[in-house]
Amino acid sequence: MDLHLTSERANEIEKAAVDASLGSPHSGWEGGARAIKEDGRVAARHLVPRDQLLPVLHAVNSRVGWISAGSINYIAQRMNLPPAEIFGVASFYGMFSLEPRPPVVIRVCDDIACMTRGAHELCSALEKRFGPAGSPAEHNRVTWLRSPCLGLCERAPAALISCSGETAKDTALAPATLAKIESVAANPNLKFQSEEPDATSPEYSPQRGKEELRLLRRVGKSNPESLEDYRRSGGYEALAKAIAIGPEKIIREVIESKLMGRGGAAFPTGKKWEALLQEKSGRPHYVICNADESEPGTFKDRIVMEGDPFAVLEGMTIAAVAVGAEKGYVYIRGEYPQATLRMENAIRAARANGFLGEKILNSTHRFEIEIRRGAGAYICGEETALFNSIEGYRGEPRNKPPFPTQAGLFRQPTVVNNVETLINIPEIILNGGAAYARIGTANSTGYRLFCLSGHVKNPGVYETRFGITLRSLIELAGGVGGTGTLQAVLLGGAAGTFVSPEELDTPLTFEDTRKIGATLGSGVVMLFDDSVDLKKILLRIAEFFREETCGQCVPCRVGTMRQEELLHRLVSHRAHGSAKQEIQLLQEIAQAMRDASICGLGQTASSALLSAVDRWSLFS
Repeated sequence: MDLHLTSERANEIEKAAVDASLGSPHSGWEGGARAIKEDGRVAARHLVPRDQLLPVLHAVNSRVGWISAGSINYIAQRMNLPPAEIFGVASFYGMFSLEPRPPVVIRVCDDIACMTRGAHELCSALEKRFGPAGSPAEHNRVTWLRSPCLGLCERAPAALISCSGETAKDTALAPATLAKIESVAANPNLKFQSEEPDATSPEYSPQRGKEELRLLRRVGKSNPESLEDYRRSGGYEALAKAIAIGPEKIIREVIESKLMGRGGAAFPTGKKWEALLQEKSGRPHYVICNADESEPGTFKDRIVMEGDPFAVLEGMTIAAVAVGAEKGYVYIRGEYPQATLRMENAIRAARANGFLGEKILNSTHRFEIEIRRGAGAYICGEETALFNSIEGYRGEPRNKPPFPTQAGLFRQPTVVNNVETLINIPEIILNGGAAYARIGTANSTGYRLFCLSGHVKNPGVYETRFGITLRSLIELAGGVGGTGTLQAVLLGGAAGTFVSPEELDTPLTFEDTRKIGATLGSGVVMLFDDSVDLKKILLRIAEFFREETCGQCVPCRVGTMRQEELLHRLVSHRAHGSAKQEIQLLQEIAQAMRDASICGLGQTASSALLSAVDRWSLFS
């Protein structure tokens, strides 16, 4: 490819960051020293796969703090990609900057869960200390930014402090205070006890130690960095059994279990795997763990990855045996530094002990897992957008069909499951699909993790069997906090549904929530007491979707913007016509997005807003 580069040149630090990620250049054609004997007549080039683009952008951003035009030119030479394409990918992600930034970036969550726990006051304090959001402070050493949900809702308010440089570090801080933020920003190696809870901390699981737990039984009890601890508690017994019974039997057990995906779509897991097994073209198969949980109010996958990472790997490896895959990816959201470290450690330990790599457990099966870090894009939780992100493209969704089981990652047959779905797999294999199907209800089987946050006395991840009522779940978490008077509950996150106190006796199953026009979604249960102005919550949800739309399709790109504008008019009492006419327009916008958007973001961007309008007279 004839690359047209600008005059900008990478400095030595930027080049070193790129080379540390991609390896040293092999010739002058890819940015190395020009040697006339080797390079003078032939374009000798060592091709770097495009799927290395996201990791190399992370490398530069972490080392320098931003991605310059010069570094883009150097990456273009190294990877034989047009600079415009690299710019397009880098500009897609919220964690990357294409403008100079101070080395310390403080991201403070001001999303709906943190709004109930003092995010506004924290942002005001930061503005007084460091100036307006986005402005450099302390001689261009620090800046702070408002951020969408950081996945630390159980310990809100939350902050993520990114310190670039030779020893770059991301620190997730929750609960965050001005004093703690100042201390970490001044000394990135400083560690607070609440910054990264120890494996035995009750913050990992409020139910820690309860005998009835299955999915969370190791979380908060075992050392998540110890493979020996995992095996002592029964770890990898399911994988051994899965290898012994073979792919067809594995899939039969999963189908009999009636396990539905826990990421929000609730698609039958066994049917998805069966479709991949039946793909007999000889093409490579892939298994992906979708750990990009960016839905506001969702943090269960983070808790599992931090507290029981080997369970995720075991579930993935069983899936690989079932569908004939030899390569897998864990796509972790970039705001999860501790989960990323725990998963990396688990992969190394599993590989070193024969649970990954060649001849797993002395069988004929081989399977490798690679981690890909996201970089701040909610849309990458959508499976086809995730494929594009891994492949080195903008994380924009693809049209379906073809479906991932036909043409997924690298256009090859692919199965995608989220963290919670995968950790159910060992339970099913060890105890049988029929036994698992008897847990819960007839159409909602097994165990479910719920993320309780907001005005609840004991926020955290809770494991229950399907069928518990919303009221009983709240009581399990200590009851309503704040003022003690419940105003509303948000089920399923920003793309979910608000329900009223009169609906607390609804059983938490797929079918029963559907009856009241709600959804379980990703397991969010966020409580709001009567001190909360729900109008402000709705405005923040509308702002979230307007910010997070990828902009690829017109219905979503325009609809999310018009939706937010409309809510601003209603809240400020400047309606075009009557409030009733504005709400009718909101319903029409929602219908257009549901009917014509490419992916679930646009299709559900109005769900929570309309549910609140239907249940409360907020704008009358």
